[in-house]
Amino acid sequence: QVQLVESGGGLVQPGGSLRLSCASSLVTLDRYSIGWIRQGPGKERDVLSCVTSGNSVTVYTDSVKDRFTVSRDNAKNAVYLQMNSLKPEDTAVYYCAARPDYCGSSWSMYDYWGQGTPVTVSS
Repeated sequence: QVQLVESGGGLVQPGGSLRLSCASSLVTLDRYSIGWIRQGPGKERDVLSCVTSGNSVTVYTDSVKDRFTVSRDNAKNAVYLQMNSLKPEDTAVYYCAARPDYCGSSWSMYDYWGQGTPVTVSS
């Protein structure tokens, strides 16, 4: 079973930055495509971006395209989401999720999920 753990969420002011981490102590993440998905208050889950096992990145949500960056550190068995220029509308619970194939554009395509980490952007 793939167990994922997110960390790094919290309260940040508009315009600030956060880096979220996704890690696993049970599996090697570079065998999976890892997506970052968020769910804002009263909203559906959106896939933001995803990195394949071959380190190819796809951005699915235009509103984060120039602000959020996904990266891997295989030595640390971790995947990161660097979030810059945060806006109040970025407030959400952020999840990392894995699938053993190419990246997917829909949250339902991901098989394994972390518990989520909340991000609040507010002054």
